[in-house]
Amino acid sequence: MSIDDLGIPNPEVLVVGGGNAAMTAALTARSAGARVTVLEAAPAVFRGGNSRHTRNFRCQHSKILGVMDGVYEEDEFLNDLLEVTNGRTDKELALVTIRSSAASYHWMEAHGVHFQPALSGTLSLSRTNAFFLGGGKALLNALYARAEDMDIEIYYNAHVDHIEITDNKVQGVEVTMGAEIKRFAPKAVVVASGGFQADLEWLSRAWGQSAKNFLIRGTPYNRGAVLENLLEQGIVAVGDPTQCHAVAIDGRSPKFDGGIVTRIDCVPFSVVVNCNGERFYDEGEDIWPKRYAIWGRLLAEQPNQKAFAIIDSKSKDLFMPSVFPTIEADSIDELAAKLNLPADKLNTTLERFNSACQTGDFTPQELDGLKTTGIIPPKSNWARKINEPPFYGYPLGVGVTFTYLGLKVDAKARTEGKNGMMENLWAAGEIMAGSILGQGYLAGIGMTIGSVFGKIAGREAANYVR
Repeated sequence: MSIDDLGIPNPEVLVVGGGNAAMTAALTARSAGARVTVLEAAPAVFRGGNSRHTRNFRCQHSKILGVMDGVYEEDEFLNDLLEVTNGRTDKELALVTIRSSAASYHWMEAHGVHFQPALSGTLSLSRTNAFFLGGGKALLNALYARAEDMDIEIYYNAHVDHIEITDNKVQGVEVTMGAEIKRFAPKAVVVASGGFQADLEWLSRAWGQSAKNFLIRGTPYNRGAVLENLLEQGIVAVGDPTQCHAVAIDGRSPKFDGGIVTRIDCVPFSVVVNCNGERFYDEGEDIWPKRYAIWGRLLAEQPNQKAFAIIDSKSKDLFMPSVFPTIEADSIDELAAKLNLPADKLNTTLERFNSACQTGDFTPQELDGLKTTGIIPPKSNWARKINEPPFYGYPLGVGVTFTYLGLKVDAKARTEGKNGMMENLWAAGEIMAGSILGQGYLAGIGMTIGSVFGKIAGREAANYVR
């Protein structure tokens, strides 16, 4: 059944997805005069994809900008990105993102988004990141309210089954809405429908059986259906299916949709051990915004994909706590029993660690060089003895936010087909972020990519229609 048969006009620009990138594209296209429709796979109460769980976005600025302190110049931003990705990034697209980030800050403000200063704790981002007042849900509410004011059609529970492509051009889009299958025939399409992380079968094909123990901290509606459909039709891919934004979250988290409140931020001040009571990586390698997203992959390599962060009373108030209560004990033996760890091995590990700690100044909000000596793995910063009860433990699990396999795009967000660039198909957000994020993650950059390329995709789609 076509949209025309239902008496609904076909949109000029059809946006697939309902998160930050999608809504930015929709609002931008509408502002340029195009008729716009948004298809969101989730019900209204869960709209917005992973944007619901975000707190901030990373932003370049040469002077104080809004709630951000100091300056964060282009070169520093790019170097930070190249460091965490180990150079696996499309530099041209990275620079487009960086250079357009300040404009995105102003665009969000103009569309009703409010900001607040950075929160305290281990994510020390007051200079580099702008925090959303009310978090990602407030961001989305502002964008959806503006979309309603601008007469953008939004359909929830709208599952895109097939994007029909002929001769490098989208001809139609088949969508399941309730019990009906409908067909749109837009002039231009922007896909901003995320990765495939919520499809556990696909995740297992990429990672193997260990993926069954992963927790999906983001939305359960990002199953990669649109991505898979386009890849099957020869749209050019980018990225590695085994690379993803994966962090250490509380092992007691739900299988899906736990969100940011489940993240564990005490790692830099802790000793992290696996199920055998053994340390396996430098907990203080660098500041947490550059390293928090490597810990999911590290945990994935451990037995049962689990680990435990252990601190003492000195560090209890230095980080944003998990939504789950800390496991507390008056002795290491008692803590080991509560965490189901071998007490003898845990005691030995902590004794060796404590003996390797040196005297010096402890500075929690910056690299302090307070390191261990004579043990492997070392701890390069914030190395203090774990010796003042009570002791605290957090069970850690692999928390996958989004996957990096996606669609290759150019600087104008246009996708590439079998025989060259697509005429009327653009991509924004997580579905194309693998061009910039070949591996690793830099706190807040996912939202920056979505905001910048959402604007580009919406603008280019509207230009094409005109």
